[in-house]
Amino acid sequence: MADHVDQVLGPTDDTVSFFQARGMFYVTALWVLAAAWLPMLLITLGVRAAAGYRPDAGDIVVFVELTLVVPAVVAAALMLAVWRRLGWLHTSVHGLDFAATGRRGIHLPWSGIAAVGLHGRGPFTELVITPIAEDYASELPGKGGPPRVRRRGGEFAYIIDVGLMSPGPEVLLAELHRRVPSKV
Repeated sequence: MADHVDQVLGPTDDTVSFFQARGMFYVTALWVLAAAWLPMLLITLGVRAAAGYRPDAGDIVVFVELTLVVPAVVAAALMLAVWRRLGWLHTSVHGLDFAATGRRGIHLPWSGIAAVGLHGRGPFTELVITPIAEDYASELPGKGGPPRVRRRGGEFAYIIDVGLMSPGPEVLLAELHRRVPSKV
């Protein structure tokens, strides 16, 4: 990645931080998993009933237990897997530092941003940051996978999951509009 001049005169305490709250991540993972798990259990039960299976009271108790316990356990395991790797974003006079969940961080100076926009709704909202050039950003040291990117028709963009960030995506968009009003 190429180095670019990123020296700005201004206050050093101008940083605004956005982060994904662990509790919100867990609860969202829980309801998404439960919404997927219950239909799978109902389909399995329907297929078994069509094949002649008749559940007794003990089977119904096990079904209810599976409905409640499996999503909670899987959401907890998922939370433990991403515990220290949830997405974050910092804005300062020097530019934008960000990382998607489980990915390495990126630094992009304000002069390197071509466009910024939100896509999606609710907890699945994503921030799409299009740099002026692919080599304008620099990767920050740390653990994680490669940055999440999108390539469409010669356009290169970074994708950050911001639906669960605190403060919310609307506040993030307002902050970015304050920093780069012509590109939001």
